[in-house]
Amino acid sequence: MNKVLALILAGGQGDRLSILSEQRAKPAVIFGGKYRIIDFALSNCVNAGITKVGVLTQYRPRSLNDHIGIGRPWDLDREGSGVTLLQPYLGRESSDWYSGTADAVYQNLYFIEESRADLVLILAGDHVYLEQYDELFDFHTSVHADMTVPVYNVPLAEANRYGLISLDEDGRVIEFVEKPPNPASTLASTGIYLFNREFLMHCLTADAPQETTHDFGRDILPVAIGQGRVFGFELKGYWRDVGTIDAYWQANMDLLVDNPELDLYSPETAVRTRHANLPPAKIGARARVARSLLNAGDIVHGHVDHSVISPDVYIEEEAVVRNSVIFDGCRIERGAILERVILDKEVVIAEGCIVGAGDDLRANVDRPDILSSGISIIGKRTTLPRGLTIGRNCIVAPGVQPEDFDSLTIASGRTILRHRVFSPPAV
Repeated sequence: MNKVLALILAGGQGDRLSILSEQRAKPAVIFGGKYRIIDFALSNCVNAGITKVGVLTQYRPRSLNDHIGIGRPWDLDREGSGVTLLQPYLGRESSDWYSGTADAVYQNLYFIEESRADLVLILAGDHVYLEQYDELFDFHTSVHADMTVPVYNVPLAEANRYGLISLDEDGRVIEFVEKPPNPASTLASTGIYLFNREFLMHCLTADAPQETTHDFGRDILPVAIGQGRVFGFELKGYWRDVGTIDAYWQANMDLLVDNPELDLYSPETAVRTRHANLPPAKIGARARVARSLLNAGDIVHGHVDHSVISPDVYIEEEAVVRNSVIFDGCRIERGAILERVILDKEVVIAEGCIVGAGDDLRANVDRPDILSSGISIIGKRTTLPRGLTIGRNCIVAPGVQPEDFDSLTIASGRTILRHRVFSPPAV
């Protein structure tokens, strides 16, 4: 695997994850309680023996950079290889902000050349799956491909969310259609691309001067189909693009069945992450926990049912958490009830609050495109006032405090913003 270079595209803004990716890059969003989404791409590389990894960042990279550091949790803190964070910067010829996924890689061609890799594996940093890549590399070599695109068979009802691929009887790609309104195929491009290095460099240098979106799916793949030997390789097992609130919530819930397809317990496909130094989880005498994931530092005295709880969460007596995803450092006080809720980090749910109340499923007024299935989201470091009731499909922005609420009843579909604006003191 010394002949393989992996490049992880981790710079996307992730607007469809709403406030979860407002202050962090989408690959840095917490998943499964203890992980970040990018941990899956990094761990897959390490499990496949790939030790040369570049992570291309751009949008709000601080959280992601802090998480990856020098790559020690993934055994990527190696001299001469390891992980390298590649951010856009001024000072080199034709340098600018990345204008697309292909442009991001093009601006780092020097890194590809210096790696001396024969194969370049382009990965998305916002997908959740476990794959060792051995069969992908063997297939790519056996068919003498210039480019191989892993594909995944998705439900027909969801196919219009993806770029769809058609293959001939030999597995060669003959057509690619980006998010068609009436899908004729269910083979979705996973946004993973395996290139022969020279073919990749040819495709990128040809695209760079053109007036395109400089995107691998929209621009590079369609041209490559006509110019080289491009094949599809079907991924088996569990693969999810968690770029929407519904997909993200469901992927977390998928971890809670008896035998989840995404097996976090297999040593062959172990997912590595950065760990905090926290004590063990503690379950109180009157607590009840069923079909849930708990993490280090959690203290539970209330009821937790079918939920994913991140580290350092405190749930008081008589509090109830159902069908929810709770990020690090949250406090849920006595008598509070959460139903189909995502809490970002360090949220305080005061005594007697109800979040996700009632059966009114009207879509969020401001973002009906991303919140219409009954999930409510509470932003980072928000504190709810005592006795507040929030309906379904609501958004409470990061940093909102009790004085920002004009009522103790928030109807379904509303968005609550922070009224108080921080102003730096005059100098």
